[in-house]
Amino acid sequence: MNPHVCIAPDVKLGKDVKLSKFINLYGCEVGDESKIGAFVEIQKNASVGKRCKISSHTFICEGVIIEDNVFIGHGVTFINDSYPRATTGDGNLQTEADWKVERTVIKKGASIGSGTTILSNTTVGENAIVGAGSVVTKDVPPNSIVAGNPARILRYIEQIAEVIK
Repeated sequence: MNPHVCIAPDVKLGKDVKLSKFINLYGCEVGDESKIGAFVEIQKNASVGKRCKISSHTFICEGVIIEDNVFIGHGVTFINDSYPRATTGDGNLQTEADWKVERTVIKKGASIGSGTTILSNTTVGENAIVGAGSVVTKDVPPNSIVAGNPARILRYIEQIAEVIK
């Protein structure tokens, strides 16, 4: 094992997964043929599908589900708590028992631009494209292109093949 890679024994790696140096994976699942870039952390109870590309400096927290064929750009951050607090009402440091993980789903074939922040309780639809630097605060429809802070729909993709041309 590479000394610059931290993979906990409970991680489920699919076939032919490519891992860069300086990554931290624990309690998560990564599907076949996916590629994980440098300085990526994927927390417990998060999953990455098959044939995904997770670019460097990305943080995938607990509760994030990334389906197959998804591109995640550099420095993307996921959020899993709408109202984070360090302490409880009586001033004690919070533990896992004091909050509930909120889910985020990135559907098949979506692309998330570099520097994007995706808030919890959101779904990015199939084949959607999120522009670099966006802040996703609500669901992104399938086959749409969104950008901005907050991310807004710019247009819809008639056929994904046209975008690739």
